[in-house]
Amino acid sequence: MKRALMSLCAVVAVAAGTLTGCAGSAGGARGADGGGDGPGARVATGVRPAALTWQQELRVADALQRLTRQCMNRQGFTYWEDRRLTLRESRPVRYVQDDVSWARAHGYGSRIDAESARVRESNPNGTYRQSLSPARRAAFDAALDGGDDARLLTASLPGRGQIRKRIGGCTQEAEQALYGDPATWFRASKTAMNLTSLYGEQLMTDHPFTTALKAWSRCMRQAGQPYRDPQAARDAVRVATSRLGAARADEAFAAERATAVADATCARRTGLRATATARETYHLDRLRDRYGKDIDTYRRLGQQAYSRAVRIVAERD
Repeated sequence: MKRALMSLCAVVAVAAGTLTGCAGSAGGARGADGGGDGPGARVATGVRPAALTWQQELRVADALQRLTRQCMNRQGFTYWEDRRLTLRESRPVRYVQDDVSWARAHGYGSRIDAESARVRESNPNGTYRQSLSPARRAAFDAALDGGDDARLLTASLPGRGQIRKRIGGCTQEAEQALYGDPATWFRASKTAMNLTSLYGEQLMTDHPFTTALKAWSRCMRQAGQPYRDPQAARDAVRVATSRLGAARADEAFAAERATAVADATCARRTGLRATATARETYHLDRLRDRYGKDIDTYRRLGQQAYSRAVRIVAERD
């Protein structure tokens, strides 16, 4: 069943650290390195809930895996969690990356991405499902996500129509344990996580941001890396890696790390990340009259899920 395989892939994709994005979602400082243990679910009256850090998001994703496995085991099926990447390896590479030591070790994360792809391709849950008889496979699908009887959730994507998701079985049980009502979480998260589409173009032409970006570009030229923005640098690295091929993979990775280190160093020197975060917050706040409730619900339920996740799984090493 295609839907069941998509459910498996969704869990592994998050756990494998394949989170991607620009400066963040719903206006939080997701490009920043936050601590592993952040604020809990309770928020003081009148104080807006904070966005989760990527470390917190990963821990919630790991808790979802744990709860799903426990539920599937109760249904008589084997289910594997994936925590192969360390916490540091799971760090997402945002549009602005200023962690110099991480760049020195991992470049832009190409080898981590390749390992994550191998994890998805060799997903033991998918292999296990395929090994089952047709009847047991149908039972596995029903246990995982409700099968054909699963309910359909609908959410609006700002300026881009609607998205639907079927949910039931252990997937629903796990989400309910962390977020409460899965339908409320689905609607709020899909709205809040897609607000960038409404202000992304404005952000990229925003004067304070473009000024910081020009400073970053000048810094990169001085470092022998003549790129107009971080995306151009990464695109060039990908082209160079593809041109060199597998036989010169080590040479390609050394070049990737050199560019990534210069990128992160210049981002730190010019304060590009702080500027990007501040300007994203500015543009997001301008949408609060229409989407403020969704943003706050998304963050509140995220904090609730995190406060529950810390009692379910330990943070990755």
